[in-house]
Amino acid sequence: MDLDVLTQALDHLGGVDPSVFADTDSIELLHRQLARLEALVTGATAAFDAAGNWMPEGARNATGWLTARCRVTRAQARREVRRGRELRHLPATAGAWADGRITGPHVDVLADLRCGTTEETLARDEPMLVDQATRLRFDQFVRATAYWMQRADPNGGDEAAEKRRARRDVSLASSFQGMWLGAMTLDPVSGSIVAGELHRLERRLFDLDWSGAKEALGRDPRLSELARTSAQRRADALVEMATRSETAPGNGRRPAPLFTVLVGYETLHGRISELEDGTVVPPGSLLPWLPGADIERAEFTPGGRIEIGAPSTLSSVSVAGLDRAVSTPVTRAEIPPTRRLFTGATRRAVEVRDRACTHPLCDVPAPGCQVDHIQPWALGGPTTQENGRLLCGPHNRMRNQNQRPPPDG
Repeated sequence: MDLDVLTQALDHLGGVDPSVFADTDSIELLHRQLARLEALVTGATAAFDAAGNWMPEGARNATGWLTARCRVTRAQARREVRRGRELRHLPATAGAWADGRITGPHVDVLADLRCGTTEETLARDEPMLVDQATRLRFDQFVRATAYWMQRADPNGGDEAAEKRRARRDVSLASSFQGMWLGAMTLDPVSGSIVAGELHRLERRLFDLDWSGAKEALGRDPRLSELARTSAQRRADALVEMATRSETAPGNGRRPAPLFTVLVGYETLHGRISELEDGTVVPPGSLLPWLPGADIERAEFTPGGRIEIGAPSTLSSVSVAGLDRAVSTPVTRAEIPPTRRLFTGATRRAVEVRDRACTHPLCDVPAPGCQVDHIQPWALGGPTTQENGRLLCGPHNRMRNQNQRPPPDG
């Protein structure tokens, strides 16, 4: 039996020290073979489901049989059955998974694209999307499919965004011994606002904890030696947000969202409508945030440079106001190339261009990055956007100190 051969092979591998496969090539190969095995199991499960071989034992459906006999969670069983059914309509996806070129989560993303309004378009574009899945990182692939969905079903994208916003909810209630328990669900834009400020304050608290522990110990501390855990710092940051809200002056200026209009980006790179953290959103979902927002023009020039315009605040949404902000802004002057640090329009140009840490194994968004000189400033490297790139703190230190990045908080 073929399964006997598989069992013998796994028995053999199970007797080998796993550290033998700890190199990068082996890890990549193992994950590819795991994907192939998952595809085989899902294909067999799909045939099992279609043949009704779960019926003789009295199961109500294949999901129930898998949950009971294979001792998997109901969610896992339901996902496996759904994947098998969807693959009947996704031949390119099934072939790529069987070859180990994509994984189960890729199949889920592609299956979610198929609905009544997109079925014909997906049948045409499936090979192209599968090719994207084999070449892009998973988060980049999800972003690409979100843009595909906006084009394939623009009305459906707007409706889905409205439904997501309608599900917003926050609960906070006093519990046993006066403890407070809570949960929240926010739409992409609202969540980005809250998470961004929470992360900013948490990072400040981390820096305080780190410097305090370093002063007390006389060396760089380990994370376990800091005064607070990550969860405790997030809780304290949330309290700090509430405290600042209570003490903010009544005539203070509310922080305004910044909309960056990328002129020329459509031609060079394709459609883009996403938050700074990379979350793709339909353009219509941004309209409620425009009044009072700052509009910034970023023009991609033929030579590869980015010209940054001064932000314009929209007191109200109007065609004339948007036209002034996008078409005729005051150009921000870049800093002299002899400056030590990237600031102002030069820094902003690098942020708009790179959008995240440029290390190939990192995805920290621009607000959490530093602008690093490609040719070091100490060796004569100019402070220009051409000589700048985004690197998160750990990868910037790793590059300059030739060592592994220290852990983040």
